[in-house]
Formats: sequence, C-alpha cells, structure tokens
Amino acid sequence: MMEVNITLDNLDDKKLTNGRYELMENMICMEQQSGQVPADVQNDNDNDDDDDEDKIIKQTDFVLVYLDNGNIHNMQKREEFEAELRDQGLELEYEQNRQLCFVKINAPQEVLCRYCEIMKLKMPIKPLSNQELDDSGSDLFDDAKSWFINLFKFVQLDKDKFPKLETKLSSEFSRDKDYLFDVHNENFFPTNVRVMIVDFILERQCAGIQRLIANGVYIAAYPLHDGAFQQPGSTRKLLYDEWGSTNKWLKLQPLDTIQEYFGVNFAIYFAWLGFYTYMLIPASIAGLFCFIYGWITLGSNQLAKDACSDEFAGQIIMCPQCDKNCNYWRLIETCLLTKVTLLFDNPATTLFAIFMSFWSVLYLELWRRKSEELSHRWGLVGWDQGAEHPRPQYITMLNKIKIFKIKEKLNPVTREKEPHVSFWKVRVPATMISFSVVFLLIIVAIAAVFAVILYRMSMITSNTIFGANIDSVAYKTFVLPIAAAGINLACILLLNYFYDWLAIHLTEMEMLRTQTEYDDSLTLKIYIFQFVNYYASIFYVAFLKGKFVGYPRKYNRIWGYRQEECAPGGCLMELGIQLAIIMVGKQALYTAMEMIWPLVFRWWAFFRAQTGLAPKDPIVLRGQWIRDFKLLDWSPRGLYDEYLEAVIQFGFITLFVVAFPLAPLFALANNVLEMRLDATKFLRHYRRPVPRRARDIGIWKQILDTLARISVTSNAFIIAFSSNLVPRFIYMTYVSHNNSDIGFLNHSLAYFDTKDFQIEAAPIFSSSNITTCRYLEYRNPSNHELPYKRPTIYWHILAARLIFVVVFQSIVGLFSMIVQWCLSGIPRKLSDRIKREAYLTEEIIIKREAERAREKARYLSRFSSTVSNRIRKRSPIISETNTT
Repeated sequence: MMEVNITLDNLDDKKLTNGRYELMENMICMEQQSGQVPADVQNDNDNDDDDDEDKIIKQTDFVLVYLDNGNIHNMQKREEFEAELRDQGLELEYEQNRQLCFVKINAPQEVLCRYCEIMKLKMPIKPLSNQELDDSGSDLFDDAKSWFINLFKFVQLDKDKFPKLETKLSSEFSRDKDYLFDVHNENFFPTNVRVMIVDFILERQCAGIQRLIANGVYIAAYPLHDGAFQQPGSTRKLLYDEWGSTNKWLKLQPLDTIQEYFGVNFAIYFAWLGFYTYMLIPASIAGLFCFIYGWITLGSNQLAKDACSDEFAGQIIMCPQCDKNCNYWRLIETCLLTKVTLLFDNPATTLFAIFMSFWSVLYLELWRRKSEELSHRWGLVGWDQGAEHPRPQYITMLNKIKIFKIKEKLNPVTREKEPHVSFWKVRVPATMISFSVVFLLIIVAIAAVFAVILYRMSMITSNTIFGANIDSVAYKTFVLPIAAAGINLACILLLNYFYDWLAIHLTEMEMLRTQTEYDDSLTLKIYIFQFVNYYASIFYVAFLKGKFVGYPRKYNRIWGYRQEECAPGGCLMELGIQLAIIMVGKQALYTAMEMIWPLVFRWWAFFRAQTGLAPKDPIVLRGQWIRDFKLLDWSPRGLYDEYLEAVIQFGFITLFVVAFPLAPLFALANNVLEMRLDATKFLRHYRRPVPRRARDIGIWKQILDTLARISVTSNAFIIAFSSNLVPRFIYMTYVSHNNSDIGFLNHSLAYFDTKDFQIEAAPIFSSSNITTCRYLEYRNPSNHELPYKRPTIYWHILAARLIFVVVFQSIVGLFSMIVQWCLSGIPRKLSDRIKREAYLTEEIIIKREAERAREKARYLSRFSSTVSNRIRKRSPIISETNTT
C-alpha cells in the first residue's frame, strides 16, 4: 500500500488535542478517495469504474414516446415529469423521428442499488469457496417424477439452447452490505430487474406514467425487446423458434428463460397452464375410456334395445310434448337419441366422476408443490405482498377527493406514513354500491338465460313458423337445443364485454390501496358474473329441466307456456350438447380472435398509412425502440383474460364432466394450441411487458379450489337426478324378478287417459282415436284408487338418489383427505434446501462481517501508528503552542 503524505496543514489542531479517533477517520476517508482502500470497505458514494458505468448507462432500459404537436400544456407536463426523473438519478436521451419523439431512459448503478433496496428485491450474493448446496435428498414423489421425465426424454428441452439455471444463494439487497453482492459486474442487474425498477420510478413521479399516457402527454411507454423476433442470437428469436412454434408442442416449456425475458408473473402463468395441460392427459384418457366403454356395450344395452324395438317402442304411443299443436308420437323415435345418450350415461360414468373429483384435488395439491418450487427457484421465498407500495392511481384519487379529509396512517409493515381514507365513510359505501351493481347484473344474466328458455318453450309451441317439422322428436332434441345454445353463447359474449368495462369502474370506486387488492377485487367481481353467465343455462338443464313439468292432467306453466320435458333417455344428452357448444364454441372463437386480432390491427395501421388517415411522413425503422413502438400495447389487466379463459374451462371439465366425458380431451387439444399461440402472440405482435413479482397465481387458486369442491356436489346430483343410473339400479334390485333391467324402460313410463287432458293441452290435430298415452314419470294410472298420485317406488328412488349423493361425496371426500394429507405443505426436499440456503447465507454474512472488521482494525492500527509517529515528530511545536 502506498503511504499517504499528510502535512500539518491538512490536520485540525483541535481534533489532535481532543483525540486521535476523528483524525484517523479523516485519514481513512482521504485514503478511500485516493483509491487505496479495497472496494468491499468503501462507502456507497465511492466512485465506480468509469468504463463499467458507461456500459451500464448506454443500455436503454425504458422508452417514452410523445407526439411533438406544439401543445404547450403537455410540454410543460413532460418537462416537469422528466425533471423529476433526472432528480431520481435516471439518465435521459432524446431522439426524434418526424413528429415522434423518443425518450430513452437509462438507470445508472447508483439508482439500481437504491431502488433495489427500496423494493426489497432478492439478488444473488457472492459465493464462498467452500459453499455447498446439497441436492441429494429426495422423496417418493420426486423419484416418481424423475422416473417419468426420464421415460419420456423426447419432451426434454435442448440443454445447449436452454442450460439449467445455476443455483445461487440470494438475499434482500442492502447498500449497507454491498460487499455481499457483485454490484460491479455489468450482468449483476438483469434486464427484467432494471425494467421493473425503472417502471417503479415512472409510476411514482407526478401523476404516474399511465395517467400521463391516458391524458395524452405521452402516447406510449415500454421496455425494449432484445431484438427482432427473427434476429439471430436474440433471446426473443430463441423463444420464438423453440417455444412459440407449434411443431414443438410436445416439448416442455423453457420456464427459466421465460422468467428472465418476461418476468415472474408471465412465467408463473405459463408454468400453471403447462402443468394443467399435462394433468389433462390422464383425465382425457379416462374420459375416452368411458366413451369407448359406452360404444362397446351399446349393442348389449337393454335400454337401447327396448328404445329401438319395433315390437316394443314402435307400439308405445307417447303424449304430446306441447299444447294443441303437437301430436302423439311413438317411442321408437327416440332410438338414435337413446343410443347417443348411452355413450355417456353408462356404468363407467360414475367411476369417471369419482376419478375426476379425485383428479381435481390431486391437481391442485401437486400445483401447490410445484408453485413452491418455482417460487424458490426464482427468489421469491419470503416475499410478502403486504409490503407493497400504494397504487399510483390510488394516490391520484386521494388527491382529487374534496368531500372527506385525507389523513395519514402508519403502515404497520413498512413503518411509513401513507395517505388513508376512512373505512366507514368511503370504503364501505363504495364497496356496497359496487357489489350491488354486480348483483343487479347477475340478475340480468339470469334473465338472459330465462329469455332463452322462453324462446325454446315458444318454439316448441309454435307451429305456424316451422311447419310440421316442429312435431319431430329430432327437432326437439337436437335442432332446437343447438339453436338455443348458440343464442345463449351470443348473449354470454355480449354481456361479458359490457360487464368487463363496468367492473373496472366499480373497482376504482372502492379506493383499494395496493395493486394486489385491486386485482383480487376485480377478479372476484368479474368471475362471479362469468360464473353465472356461462354456467346458468347448464345448471338449468342439469338440475331444473324436466324436474317440475307436472303431468298431462295438470302441467306447471310459466307465463302460460308448458315447461320443457326431457326425452325418455333423460336430459343428460341435451346437457352434453349445451356443454359442448358453449365450451368448444367459446374456445374456438377466442382462439380465432387471438390469431386474427393482431393481424387486423397491423392491417388497419397499414391501411391508414396508405389512405392518408395516418401522418404521411413514414416512420423510419432504424432502432429497436421504433420497431417496438409499432407493436401492440399491453392491456392494463395483463394476463387476466388468459387466466379467466383457462379457469372457465376448468369449471366446464369439473362441474359437468359426467355429461360430456370428452370435455377433458377437447380442453387438452385447445390448451396445447393455446400455449404456443400465446407465446407467438406475445413474442411477435406485442411489446415487451413490464415484469412483475408473483409467488403464485393469486386469487385464481382460491377460485380453482372452490370449483373443485363444488364439482363433487354437482356431479353427484347430475348422476343421481339427470341420469337413469339410480332408477335402473332400484328397478333391478326391488322390481325385476331376475335382477336384470329388462322392462325398465316400460316401467319408467306412466299411463295417462286422454280424456283427462286439460282443455288447453289436448292435441287438436290428432287423426286417430287414441285413448291412452305414456309419459316419463312415476305416477299411478287413471284406474288406480289414487289416480295420478306418486307411487311408493317413486319415493324409494328419491331416497336412493339422495343416499347416492351422500355416499358419492363421502367417498370422494375421503380420497381428497388422503391426497391432501400425503401432499400438503412444502416438499420435504425443498424445505430442507431453503433451510440450508438460509444457513449458508447467515454463514457468509458472518464471515464477510468478520473480514470487514479485521480489515478496518488493520487499517486503523496502521493509520494510528502513522499519526502517532508524526505527532511525536511535531511534539515540540505542539507543546509550544499549548504553552502559549
């Protein structure tokens, strides 16, 4: 070490006489300024290597775009906003292309360090030479997973293109402990961290960048892609070729690379969607086996034989299914419908329903373990969403409130004072108004479903519009349900667009402080409405249709219309039609829109440029910031629509899966395509999003758990009340002499004397003299001592149905408890690893602090010796001075 020459003029005599400690501190500071003290003991304000800082400054972390149209007000807003950005330490660089002005923002190292500490980001720490992370421990589930992955090696990613993420110890960044971090490494702050920090600053200056964009001060704000999607060597092209290509649909997703490029929130979504899709494989196989079993046993099914028998069904005359305009019909007309229904309504359906209930619980528990692993891998263990800063929109709204006095309240987490509104005077009334409107719109959605039901009733009754074909059973059981389901799907989509717009404004009224609270409230409101909107018509067919029709002597009517009846085979087939059209139709429409909309927007931009609607001066593409400006902007709701679509699908395949066992197969095919199309869409047509932190899928996890619990009850009731499983079992057990189902179809049809028809219900176009007709009910015949009353067998069947619901729920509940007990909590291997990393981190901090203390003690000792020697040399002068 070079010795520092210190003259007496540099020293303070008062400090010399009062003690030597302050002198030594001054000398240490002077030596630090001269570059003699190692970097790990320097203060945060030390000068860094100019070359390294230049490299960091030259990187563009964010871009702001505005239109130079001479608006003085917007110009003043921009000057004020950009001045605040400079005050925060950001570097701004300007570039103009015709009327478009680009502000390129660069975050220096000092800003990154400061805000990394404010945002409590976890960063990798310097490893010790003897650091070991033991990964040898494993459990039964890990072994099974490794065996399965090794069995299907063709799904693995190319390790040369996507190397395994190197495991590093990490800790919350602290400038007081900067010696733990390699901050001078130009790659220490990755792009996603830099972008997240700059966005955090942009949202908290003035009114926030998003509000400035909404007011027209700026027209865009976005981080940059690392190149064109076809540029060799860029991560964007690598992901586009290996992840976005449909040819790679069998390959696993490169989640670590997705996390590094898009952020944790995007990686969590695709990890969840991919895990859900792979879990659909066993569900699809089970549903396919259920369908194949029904197909194989169709020829030996007694119900199908009876419904298609000329000797039996061809001779049975059924009562009309509508008033006056409908004629009598023969049971053999339901032959095709009965066969199709038995493909799904067979003994295997019950086992399939039990399997799907067990599958949903297993899926949620396995995902909980998977999300914990991903959270650890991406450095989010211990991150608390409760420490979030207030939303910029929340602060802006508080500034605009004039009615109530805004007070400041101490945040118990951050220990900082924040503006606060009264809970009882503002939050409670706003929340009550918000959810009152939600309840009103739910009633509107139910009314839309009721209107479609009335349409079906009126179409059955009307004979003047559709002619004689209205009387055919094929029309009533196939054509009319398909048309009604199509109309219902159109109503669903229209109501969705209106409600989404309204829900955002209602959520803003609630004055929610953090972005997580805002997102959860918005998600809850929209999903409640979507649940009713999508599932109301299916619940009607499953649990209400044909259950309260009455009988020909006394029909139950709604506004003068008879209620709809189920076919002799039950309503399960119509439930399957309704489910297939709404589920598959919605998925096909949304997938087509995702493919078409980006192309339409790009075509519209080209059309405006060619027709003169856009500025005539073209934009010269000479920088990545200009190419990205032409891409589509992200919605403020981010991945919300993607989550909603997948969760609605999960509801279809769990709540009503017994009516359509092929639903998991259709969902699997859709999701395989959806993952690749989403990847292509995000990489090619959209700007790079701002990365966000997320430990899990948020409130969607609670929604999925609730759906899984409801699905057990819904499937139990569908099997018990919409299929023939329980009545057929009771017939074989208590009625049949040989415990077979021969004669079951005849036993399930009641007799009716045509002279007992209601005046408004009797057919007026009947050409034959029919005295008796049959209908699907358990009632006494007209010659019984209690005519048309419920017989004893009806109450036996009802009791058996309720017992089946209880037993079904008990069996599935027992399986669910076993699964949750075996798989609940953090995986043992991961728990041990987290403890090991915490221990190693503490060890590193202790050793670094000890080394730092020894270095300081050595420097203090050396400087103390140097100062003492110089003081002794000058002691005569000092003595004379003291004497004087």
